[in-house]
Amino acid sequence: MKKIILLLAEGFEEVEALTTVDYLRRKDIVVDMVSITNNNQVKGAHGIIVVADKNMEEIDNIGPYDGLIIPGGLPGATNLRDNDSVIKMVKDFNEEEKLIGAICAGPIVLQKAGVINGIRVTSYPGFDKELKDGLYEEELVVQDRNIVTARGPAVAVYFAIKILEHLIGKDKAEELKKDILLDLVENK
Repeated sequence: MKKIILLLAEGFEEVEALTTVDYLRRKDIVVDMVSITNNNQVKGAHGIIVVADKNMEEIDNIGPYDGLIIPGGLPGATNLRDNDSVIKMVKDFNEEEKLIGAICAGPIVLQKAGVINGIRVTSYPGFDKELKDGLYEEELVVQDRNIVTARGPAVAVYFAIKILEHLIGKDKAEELKKDILLDLVENK
């Protein structure tokens, strides 16, 4: 069974975080929502409080995990970017070529961690200037090797689907699209 960490910092974008958690869990992927502080209650950018499953101090080894997800939102993404433990975690996941997903403003964390040099990336419009080491594309979702990036809240569904494709295959991702009626939306 695949296992993922999704990081939560004060000011995270709720749609991006919770859509991803929900859709991955629907396909039996274990997602640990991890607070970067010792407070497991984390307030999102729009005032929604989410209770994390764990905090950073409880993650002593990334070995059991297959991937790491970084939602956007402000100041959530900057809070993640400015946290040394988060930067170390991103570097560790990248060194092991494990999945790293970042959406919206989240890719600024990847820039600071130094993992996007020569990698195709995307982000929320305007953050391209902060992703100077990456090869910026204005696509909804971009995957380059183990790194998946996406534009913002409206594409959270496609971000989650791309992560599913990477982790468990295109067939399971297509199943999710049918389960959530995305196929009806796309064929309308």
